[in-house]
Amino acid sequence: MQCPPLKITFLGTGTSGGVPMVACSCYVCSSPDKKDKRLRSSVLVQSDTTTIVVDTTPDFRYQMLRENVKKLDAVLFTHPHKDHIAGLDDIRAFNFFQQKPMEVFTNSLTEEAIIREFAYAFAEKKYPGVPSINLNTISNTAFHIGDIPVTPVEVWHHQMPVLGFRFGQFTYITDANRIDAHEKQKIRGSEAIVLNTLRREKHISHYSLSEAIAEVQGLGIPKGFFTHISHQMGRHEEVSAELPFGMELAWDGMQLFFE
Repeated sequence: MQCPPLKITFLGTGTSGGVPMVACSCYVCSSPDKKDKRLRSSVLVQSDTTTIVVDTTPDFRYQMLRENVKKLDAVLFTHPHKDHIAGLDDIRAFNFFQQKPMEVFTNSLTEEAIIREFAYAFAEKKYPGVPSINLNTISNTAFHIGDIPVTPVEVWHHQMPVLGFRFGQFTYITDANRIDAHEKQKIRGSEAIVLNTLRREKHISHYSLSEAIAEVQGLGIPKGFFTHISHQMGRHEEVSAELPFGMELAWDGMQLFFE
């Protein structure tokens, strides 16, 4: 599918607890480096005419204010964990200014969680001012949001199916530790990939740093960016110095451009 030029903004690059973590004074959480200040993981995908957010974290309101987002066409969800859906209520502001429901795209598993967690938004008799949401159930079939092509990529978060997304030459995958061979075919040929990279040590449902590096190399993608980072990883500057050529730890506010 033909893709227009895109700007990608990392709204957050931290794991579920964020960095610094509440009540923690470890070496990483006490870092003065702004690149060690990580909100919960999400990205903003923009063409000249279309704006998409992937996941609405508990930090969604602040992320929208920080990036001065005045228009939002759709929200894509990867999976139903709280650190990826908790901020959905704050789409109310876009409902008000855009005077229409928010288009939300998600698989059936996440759709069930959204209806359960935000039941008041789907009640027969709604309280004034609750979020207005138009749910679109997606599977593995490619589709468009405005002029941006979206190819879902199913990955595995231990035993939970999670959706990654390819937008033109950019692929975004969070909360995964396995990608089946047939889904890897959707990713190959990307110019850049984002992978969740929780920490150095192995984890039951997230890539470790060495696993994520090996995955990028195995896919043959020239640029790899790592997100969903915990305070256990280490400081940004020190970990960055160890990474292979073409790979980087993403940081909040980082932007990528694709022609």
